[in-house]
Amino acid sequence: MTNPKILMVLTSHSELGDTGEKTGFWVEEFAAPYYVFLDAGADITLASPKGGQPPIDPKSELADFQTPATHRFDNDEAARKKLAETRKLADIRVSDYDAVFYPGGHGPLWDLTDNPESIQLINQFLQQQKPVAAVCHASTALLNVVDDAGTPVINGRAVTGFSNSEEDAVALTDVVPFLLEDELINRGGDYQKGEDWSAFAVQDGLIITGQNPASSELAAQKVIAHLNK
Repeated sequence: MTNPKILMVLTSHSELGDTGEKTGFWVEEFAAPYYVFLDAGADITLASPKGGQPPIDPKSELADFQTPATHRFDNDEAARKKLAETRKLADIRVSDYDAVFYPGGHGPLWDLTDNPESIQLINQFLQQQKPVAAVCHASTALLNVVDDAGTPVINGRAVTGFSNSEEDAVALTDVVPFLLEDELINRGGDYQKGEDWSAFAVQDGLIITGQNPASSELAAQKVIAHLNK
């Protein structure tokens, strides 16, 4: 598919539970897929529940977490302007896009798990036979999406997302509203994972998920490969 139209949905949530610290989306998990899509000739639209500038997790801007994609983003005025002007989820029409991608960070756990617009959006993408991808904590957006029979769409499907051991490693097990690995399993998902912090992504039909920040590029590549089939 030449020039696919890809929607990227980011979190609007900035508070890390009751810690007084900030969260949001993880820069690498936005930047890496963004450039995979851009370099594949995609037309990219950015959206978030509230619209406007989505909050960036300040930890994701620390030197340890920078990658070629984040450096490229830092110097990309057009991308930064686009990010500052995300469209409201409620204004998005699925018929305008070929695929949707949800970057992670801890923010989505709070505002994309139960978001009715996001749930409806994912449902429509799947009904229209279009791929739905998420990386890291953004796999939470799939938890409460159900088919016409009321069965979770991830039931019986291979999925991944930030693992319990990775959550433990960042010492946020008691801060997050729930453990994503547990909830993916609770919805009947066939949860799979690689080594902590290694690149691991899995596709089952139209659903593509990546485990952690290192998996974001791989998940995006799977979207492009699917669109090019």
